[in-house]
Amino acid sequence: MAMDVTLRQLRAYVAVLEAASFSEAAKAMHLSQAALSGLIKELESRVGVRLLDRTTRKVSASAVGETFAPMARRVLSNLDEALENLTNLKELRRGLVRVAAPETLSCTLLPELIAEYNNSHPGVDVRFDDVPIQEVLAGLHNGSTDIGFGPAGVVPDQSVEVHVICADPLWVALRSDDPLTKGKSVSWKDLRDRPLLNYMPNIAVNVLSNVPPRHHPRELVPVHRVNTALSMLRVRQGAVICPSMAAPLVRGFGLTFLPLLQPAVKWKIAMFVRHSASLSPAVESFRDFTLDFSPSWAAVGIERRRADGRQKTT
Repeated sequence: MAMDVTLRQLRAYVAVLEAASFSEAAKAMHLSQAALSGLIKELESRVGVRLLDRTTRKVSASAVGETFAPMARRVLSNLDEALENLTNLKELRRGLVRVAAPETLSCTLLPELIAEYNNSHPGVDVRFDDVPIQEVLAGLHNGSTDIGFGPAGVVPDQSVEVHVICADPLWVALRSDDPLTKGKSVSWKDLRDRPLLNYMPNIAVNVLSNVPPRHHPRELVPVHRVNTALSMLRVRQGAVICPSMAAPLVRGFGLTFLPLLQPAVKWKIAMFVRHSASLSPAVESFRDFTLDFSPSWAAVGIERRRADGRQKTT
């Protein structure tokens, strides 16, 4: 049968043992001696046995109390540790955030975001997984991912919050020997006869729905990863469409990167978050940090495009 023992009673008992004095223990607990004595009496009444031996000179544990004392200390120690861990989680001195994103974002925005967050919250462990968008959404649904990133047009169910955090213009990667690289930009009409090496999921809905059908690429060559598409473009004719933020990645393959216009189409990037009712303090802080940080991505993208324009004209 469970006994109704309180934590205050246990703390009073341990305090008396450590001080070997009711008066000193009362001072340590900021209680009157009568109040402390009352807690000890209540504890002994609840457990039905004498825990302390009292004389005019000292207080010590009884035979039963000697056995009970380490167990009481362990209960209080475990509670103090649990409360400390809870405080650490609440104050973000500790915590875990599991983040996932497809390759294009993994190679561009996410490393910068995670580094900036870790500078502000060094005690939080951010674990990142670069996986296809289908696996990002699957992780959110099965609980193995806390926050995901991907194109806004990929619609999850109502258990996931969607925050559009950036809209980046689409540019086109071309081989340096492609005649289109002589201009300052490329139109969709210009690309119509070139094979489009496509890694984007749902390109028809997310991208081509914004382009007149007569200017749609006549041939789509499907691949799974942007690095695969760019690698293929190095050895064959064609084109790869990427958000402008991918400029460093594209140029790392020795390709030319130009604005894609007529019409200009933006690639909307979203953050996907499991429903807020189930978020830890660390995950909430990463979500809020991302929302505050995302405007700087747009500013960096504008400056990068301006620099590309200046480079092209010189």
